[in-house]
Amino acid sequence: MIISMTGFGRGNATENGMQVTVEIKTLNSRYLDISSRLPQSISDKELVLKEFVQDKIKRGKVNINVYVDKTRTGQPDFTFSPELVQSYGAMLEQIKLKANISKPVHLSDLMKFEDIFIRRPEDKETIKKTWNLTKQALDDALEMVLKMRIKEGGQLKNELKSQVDGIAGQLDDVMRLSKERAPQALDRMKDRLAILLKDDEIDPERLEQEIAILVDKMDIQEEVIRLKSHLKFFLEALDSDDSVGRRLNFLSQEINRELNTIGSKSNDSEISHLVVFAKEKLEQIREQVQNIE
Repeated sequence: MIISMTGFGRGNATENGMQVTVEIKTLNSRYLDISSRLPQSISDKELVLKEFVQDKIKRGKVNINVYVDKTRTGQPDFTFSPELVQSYGAMLEQIKLKANISKPVHLSDLMKFEDIFIRRPEDKETIKKTWNLTKQALDDALEMVLKMRIKEGGQLKNELKSQVDGIAGQLDDVMRLSKERAPQALDRMKDRLAILLKDDEIDPERLEQEIAILVDKMDIQEEVIRLKSHLKFFLEALDSDDSVGRRLNFLSQEINRELNTIGSKSNDSEISHLVVFAKEKLEQIREQVQNIE
């Protein structure tokens, strides 16, 4: 199954006014790279969360954000420090005394000291509930992102098959032209050698051997066979149930190698143009393969 490495998923879970939202965004990467942002209360669960994700996603850069909303619980996230409030109040009273100010200290005066507010410590039960909701939301987010990656992977598969078929079509034309022009190329070679050597004596058998060597260097049959094999393996990989991104990348490199050799050995302008068209399709394949898990 072809799976894209790009996707997005969001999951929500709610209990007694607390809501946890998990967002997952995946991008291209050579390896599996997971990064997460968790609330402080469950930061110790980061490795466990990554293990959940590794069971579902095998390759790509994965960004996970967890948000906790407690506004509907009726319990504020912050409280105040009685010690600091008492200390600041006493300090203000002393300042009044020293400055001969008769005006009383008001609550608004104390509110100017922001550090009197501290985050309310969470009890074990709240932390447990936060983690349970996070796991539920994570499952939903993973399901959504996997559906998106599979759907996009199906589109990539169709596009890749089309490009491979295009290369195969160009290759058929290359073989046809190569067979048609092989006798012509041999005759031209003989004529040119005859002109160059008309005043010199040369062993006819040696001449035939040299011509055979030159013809062999121009023969692209072996490269065509290997290229057809690579294209066959590429299509088989597209139908595999495994993670095939790296395999497709390797086959793309091998296809490129054979096309380069065919283009350099053919010594024919029309065949060279066909190779150029095939390499244009291959370039599109290589770009698309970078997005496959």
